[in-house]
Amino acid sequence: MNNQESILKEKLKDYYSEIFEDKLIDEIVKVGHFDKIKSGELLVDIGEDMTHIPLILKGVVKIMRQEKEGDEIVLYFLERGDTCAISFVNCINKKQSIFKGIVERDIEAVFLPVEYIDEWLAKFKSWRHFIIDSYHFRLIEMVESIDSLAFLKMNTRILKYLTDKVKINHDVDIEITHQEIANDLNTSRVVITRILKQLHDDGKIYSTRNSVKVLEFYE
Repeated sequence: MNNQESILKEKLKDYYSEIFEDKLIDEIVKVGHFDKIKSGELLVDIGEDMTHIPLILKGVVKIMRQEKEGDEIVLYFLERGDTCAISFVNCINKKQSIFKGIVERDIEAVFLPVEYIDEWLAKFKSWRHFIIDSYHFRLIEMVESIDSLAFLKMNTRILKYLTDKVKINHDVDIEITHQEIANDLNTSRVVITRILKQLHDDGKIYSTRNSVKVLEFYE
C-alpha cells in the first residue's frame, strides 16, 4: 500500500470504520478515486452518464432538480457519510443523471467506479445495508421536499430551508443572498426579501443583505 492509499484509508476509517468491514474499506481504497472539489463547482449535471458514485468525507453537496423550462429547486443535501443512492440506481441501470449536484461547501470525496458497486452488494453485508439506508433517507427527504412545496406556505418553507441550512453547516449564521434563497426555492427575489423582512420583524431570524442568523427553528 503506497502513501496515498494509506492516507485515504485513514480518512475512510475516521468515519466508515463503524459502518464498513475492513475488507470493504481495503477494496474502496484500491479502486476509489479521491478528489477535492471547491464550493460552487458542479459535481454532476443533468444528462451526464453515471460512471461513479461519491462517498462524502467532508463538506456539503446540494442536490437539485431542474424543470424543462430551466427552473430549479433544491431536493436535499449530502454531507459527511452520505452518498447519493439515486445516483447508485442510475449507475447500476447505466442511466444518465436526472439531478444536478452543486458543491455547497468544499468537499473531499471518494468516487467509486460503477463496475464494483453491484458486485459489493452480494459480497458485503455492510454495503447492502448502507445503500438501502441511503436510498431510504434520500426518499424521505424528497417526500419532505414535495410536502413542503405542496402544503407549506412560503414563509414556513423559507424557515424550514434556513433550519436545514443550520443543521448542515452546524452554524446559526448563514452567509447567503436573497437571490440564492430564491433560486433554491424556485421563487422571486422580491418575494424572498419581503418574507425575510417579515420573519425578521417577528423575531424568528436576524436578516442583513448577505447573511441570515436563525433565531427560531422550524420543527
